[in-house]
Amino acid sequence: MKPFTFKYFEIQQSKDVFRVGTDGVLLGALANVAHAWEVLEIGTGTGLISLMLAQRNTQAFFLGLDINKEAALLTQTNFEHSPFHLRLKNSHQDLKTFKTEKKFDLIVSNPPYFEESGSGKDKIARQTVELNFQQLIAASAKLLSGKGILSVIIPAEAGDGFIQIALDNNLFLTRKINIKGIENSKTKRLVLEFSSAELPVEVSDFVIEKSPRQYSDLYLELTKEFHVFKK
Repeated sequence: MKPFTFKYFEIQQSKDVFRVGTDGVLLGALANVAHAWEVLEIGTGTGLISLMLAQRNTQAFFLGLDINKEAALLTQTNFEHSPFHLRLKNSHQDLKTFKTEKKFDLIVSNPPYFEESGSGKDKIARQTVELNFQQLIAASAKLLSGKGILSVIIPAEAGDGFIQIALDNNLFLTRKINIKGIENSKTKRLVLEFSSAELPVEVSDFVIEKSPRQYSDLYLELTKEFHVFKK
């Protein structure tokens, strides 16, 4: 499978690991990483999100976890060949058994969100087989530093349930970005951020395309330091 080339790093891909997609790019570009020193990515896949965040924050250190051995190996390859490799580590590990004394200023995840089906394709990466929202949120609540942020991208229809589970774990919504595929369409994804501090919620809208296969000015501006757009 062909690698995906960004301006400052390249993502090797595999048919056995969920590929580079718009959701990951959006979270990598939008997650609030500005004040983080220690960042944990849960479910790294190719390592895309951590690499984008490492480009955005040149001081932070990153740890990626993935239960899928193939994904962990692929992430390691992509981390090692990036300009940020000294600040990037990854581990083939299950979040449910992950133990550390470290606290994280940012926990980021593009989590599984389809219920289990008969299909084997992308089974771990995109079905709630190995990790559900309750497990993700409960673990994150314990791993976050005092001012830490949990940042995720999920389907819009899962938003209310995710927000309630977070509240049950004493994490409060602080930021909500409504992602639309095209102008005047329904919200299809949500970028949600939570912290242990109850703060006013920042709400905004984001449109990916202004017309079919034509990126919006907002998307082009957001990703201009990452994507290599053909002229």
